[in-house]
Amino acid sequence: MELSRLRALRGPNLWSRHTAIEAIVSCAPNECDVALLANFETNLRQVLPSLGQLATEGQTLPVSLAQVLERVAFYLQAAAGSPIRFSKTTQTVEIGVYQVVVQYTQEQVGRLAFEYAEQLIAAVLAQQSFDVAAAIAKLHELDEDLRLGPSTGSIVDAAQARHIPFRRLTDGSLVTLGWGKLQRRIQAAELDCTSAVAESIAQDKDLTKSLLHAAGIPVPQGHSVTDAAAGWQAALEIGLPVVVKPRDGNQGKGVAVNIDNHDHFLRAYAAAEAISDEVIVERYLPGQDYRLLVVGDKLIAAARREPPLVIGDGVHTIRQLVDQVNADPRRGEGHATSLTKIRFDDIALARLQAQGFGADSIPAAGQRVVLRNNANLSTGGTATDVTDQVHPELAARAIEAAQMVGLDICGVDIVCEAIDRPLEDQGGGIVEVNAAPGLRMHLEPSFGQGRAVGEAIINELFPNQSNGRIPVVAVAGTNGKTTTVRLTSHLLKMHGDCVGMTTTDGVYIGEQRIDTGDCAGPRSARNVLLHPDVDAAVLETARGGVLREGLAFDECDVAIVTNIGLGDHLGLSYISTVEDLAVVKRVIVQNVAPTGMAVLNAADPIVANMADNCPGQVTFFASEASHPVLQAHRAAGKRVVFVEDGQIVLAEGEQVVQRFALADIPLTGQGLLGFQVENTMAALGAAWALGRDWDEVRRGLASFTSDADTAPGRFNVFSYAEATVIADYGHNPDAINALTQAIATMPAQRRMVVISGAGDRRDEDLRQQTRILGDAFDTVVLYQDACQRGRADGEVISLLREGLADATRTRDVQEVRGEFVAIDHALGQLQAGDLCLILIDQVEEALAHIKQRVAEAKRPTPALA
Repeated sequence: MELSRLRALRGPNLWSRHTAIEAIVSCAPNECDVALLANFETNLRQVLPSLGQLATEGQTLPVSLAQVLERVAFYLQAAAGSPIRFSKTTQTVEIGVYQVVVQYTQEQVGRLAFEYAEQLIAAVLAQQSFDVAAAIAKLHELDEDLRLGPSTGSIVDAAQARHIPFRRLTDGSLVTLGWGKLQRRIQAAELDCTSAVAESIAQDKDLTKSLLHAAGIPVPQGHSVTDAAAGWQAALEIGLPVVVKPRDGNQGKGVAVNIDNHDHFLRAYAAAEAISDEVIVERYLPGQDYRLLVVGDKLIAAARREPPLVIGDGVHTIRQLVDQVNADPRRGEGHATSLTKIRFDDIALARLQAQGFGADSIPAAGQRVVLRNNANLSTGGTATDVTDQVHPELAARAIEAAQMVGLDICGVDIVCEAIDRPLEDQGGGIVEVNAAPGLRMHLEPSFGQGRAVGEAIINELFPNQSNGRIPVVAVAGTNGKTTTVRLTSHLLKMHGDCVGMTTTDGVYIGEQRIDTGDCAGPRSARNVLLHPDVDAAVLETARGGVLREGLAFDECDVAIVTNIGLGDHLGLSYISTVEDLAVVKRVIVQNVAPTGMAVLNAADPIVANMADNCPGQVTFFASEASHPVLQAHRAAGKRVVFVEDGQIVLAEGEQVVQRFALADIPLTGQGLLGFQVENTMAALGAAWALGRDWDEVRRGLASFTSDADTAPGRFNVFSYAEATVIADYGHNPDAINALTQAIATMPAQRRMVVISGAGDRRDEDLRQQTRILGDAFDTVVLYQDACQRGRADGEVISLLREGLADATRTRDVQEVRGEFVAIDHALGQLQAGDLCLILIDQVEEALAHIKQRVAEAKRPTPALA
């Protein structure tokens, strides 16, 4: 068994809506049926006794080693705690070659699971041992390291519950929620609108206390010092006991409370000084430690925190008791678990000494031994929810404190005797105000009810039940995608929207192209959705990107499929038939939002059948109003677009919603260019689905032209030496057939075509291109480009010549090497009244070359002296 390719599908894909690892697995003949491998399954189940059935329900084909790989990779991830539920193995057209797909939640975990699965199977085949427990432990550890922490995770979970899309920007906690102009960003419990000034104030505990005191909010007396002697003097002036903490700190690091002697003070000061050059010494407030969570102008949750402690049993030492407490599976090293392990450090030892204990002391049965007086969860404390007990006046003080510092999410630490009384009545005070507070104690308190703090933060970020989504239009098909994308974008811009657009010739934000090249894949689409200026996105969605990585979005508002026809790129990536290609193209239809619309070509049977896969509604378009699919859809009261009496008609049931005269749509050549009429109908279906204003749409149609600037490489017409030159990127039989039909309506003395072929197309597709051209053109100029994509020298030209063998019209076949040389060669032969179709490959470069030649032809010849 050999894995030849492993790739991550990071969005909805050919197989499912889940993220997944896809592997290409080659099996030897005996590996295609594990029953032929002596004792394999028996030995496998000795290693993995709880693996489950290898065959799927109703499976008739033998179980291959590839399918075992799928089962083992799935099992290992699930055993490690990854919440996955999908896997699949499919045999390709190549005998012994399989596509294995297993869902993942963390990509690195999914990849490692495949690696371990391969190693495990190899060990079983060789009758060697494999440490399954160690593999699962490593996968679990990696998953813990990579997954979002509890604070960020709770916000993302709440976002998903509101159907807000999210994208993790780093391996840490920086996350984007929503798309385009509506997106917001978080980093743990910190928002993109959090002021850096407010965060700086909160970090400076002395300044914070001064501001709160100025606002009349109760705070403990104290000040900062820079050496231990001054600190002890301050402690004596304030009056013991005192609290010692770093001026700049967080998560309770370096904080010691209830210090009542010099030795304890020195230990506490050293711990605080290690974190901050300045150390705060302040009055110790007796009472309980509370954390209140303020979001916006509301108190969302409150918890009473207990310091880390152990209870003696008269047998074990304090160190042993701490080890026992830390063995609780809820306790971890960081913030990924609901509780954190108790630290056994200098502060803990100092606190023990203050109680008359050492690390190896054995406390009496039932005796409470406190390891720290501060109760932060990050140092091993516990929390009890008291949200429902908070007195309104005390809550108001917490909200005032957050607003005084300027924090929109704020953890307010209060020490007081009782949370159900005003602070002033009991001599309590606010001891700290924290930016980016941890949410664990409120999500999963040690005792009491968890609170929906993630939901509260999402409500602050996205008020009025907004889902942070901008309109997304996805366009797929064999031909016409780029023109349809450009026209749809143009129509949306009429409202003043900034439209993000991906095409095979670049990425555009508004009128600016920000990337060049073939950008019809998911990476470019994600960049558009991430751009903060974008009001709407129109995304060309190519076959290759869907196969390589899946979609860039979880769902779209509109999915347009222009056509499938004879297909393109067949024979690549195990897409061998038109039906295979349709399965890839319909992925965008399967991921239309339930409230969205698929706009489908009714005249293409394969496309029309995609309607059954759409979760939303369907608009059908076709040139003929009498098309049976169109008629049946309209009879059901649904939306249709068709051509009638020189107009594009939009109707819903029997009601005609809008009409647009073809004579007023330059793109269609007054209706003579049939393929452009289809592209226009598709774009109109999208604009209709998005509820665009019809006057704006009409202006958009009238102002969109198919020139080299607006739609490069899409039926761009030039005048050269009184001949007509048309440049187009048509590169498959369907496109060439549409072009010849359009050109047949244009007058010409002689017709010439310039063509090459992509080497990665099937032999039959290359021949078919010139078969079509051979019946429509007098002269065919064949050229070989520099990149033959794996073909031998002259092989593409030879196949194109074979397609011309039975040509009914072509009598003159010429061969040239190089695209620009071929263009010049053809232009040099043109006479007045001729027509030349140039099927360009390097779109921008070729168009620039043609423009230059046209400009040169227009220059007047210098008069002879």
